[in-house]
Amino acid sequence: MKRPKVSLSLIVLLLCLNSLYAKKNEQNPEGLPVVYTQGAGLQPDKIVNFKETNSQPLTLNIFYPDDYIDGQNRPAIVLFFGGGWKGGSPTQLYPQAAYLASRGMIAISARYRTMSRYQAEPYECVEDGKSAVRYIRQHANELGIDPDMLAAGGASAGGHVAAATATIEDYDCPEDELTISAVPNALVLYNPVYDNGPEGYGYERVGDYYEKISPLHNLDGTQPPTIVFMGENDKHIPPATVRLYEQRMRDNGNVCESFLYPGQKHGFFNLHKSKNPEYFIKTMTAADQFLTKLGYLQGEPTVDAWFEKQLARGTAQ
Repeated sequence: MKRPKVSLSLIVLLLCLNSLYAKKNEQNPEGLPVVYTQGAGLQPDKIVNFKETNSQPLTLNIFYPDDYIDGQNRPAIVLFFGGGWKGGSPTQLYPQAAYLASRGMIAISARYRTMSRYQAEPYECVEDGKSAVRYIRQHANELGIDPDMLAAGGASAGGHVAAATATIEDYDCPEDELTISAVPNALVLYNPVYDNGPEGYGYERVGDYYEKISPLHNLDGTQPPTIVFMGENDKHIPPATVRLYEQRMRDNGNVCESFLYPGQKHGFFNLHKSKNPEYFIKTMTAADQFLTKLGYLQGEPTVDAWFEKQLARGTAQ
């Protein structure tokens, strides 16, 4: 279990950014830097339908590196938004996706079914997560992705979906190509609600089948390398659960790195909620270093410079 350290350079950067933010608001009190809005004003390079539903199709919102050339097969990550399995939008994780694409990998923010838009149950969210991973691998060449270097990640309920792709055997879509594995090669999880037991998150909705859908209850030693970011004051997943998940992973011989951030609540890493870059920078720096160790990225993290570039795009209209 790791308590992140604060570097002097990060402190200086934050002071400078806060000063710049204050100056912008002094010039335009009604303005808000676009980077602090939902989706940060970012747009994917490509949108692909990966699954049909009774209403709107499910999409992969894809961010490519600037130096990507057709015919290449790059490492990739598919991200799942949060929202308690009830709502949410792929735009939530556009900043994370755009940053990772700027570092050389392909990053995808996927839409899956939720209660508000599709009247979906939590197990259908898991089904869609597995469908997304399978679709990406099945279409890896046309998407420009290395199918053997496909990570998954997500926030809150989306973190549950990502973790479930690596732990849950049930809830496969019969229309998928089931010979293709839905298990990602790595996991990047932001306050994932990965305990759905009687003392965990969402038990009132999944109690009848929690043992089949709760990642914590299905760790079997086959899970990929995992990194977890959690606030110590998260009301949905207590620190003890984070430690338990990590310990079970390690006892099984798997890699799991957990970062607990003192005083932070659920969703602390979101730019559009915090209006402060500190924990976006901290979590993305750690995620970058984790993915670099696994060979998905090369070189040193550039989160600070990336954020400054986004801040320079100005205020939302």
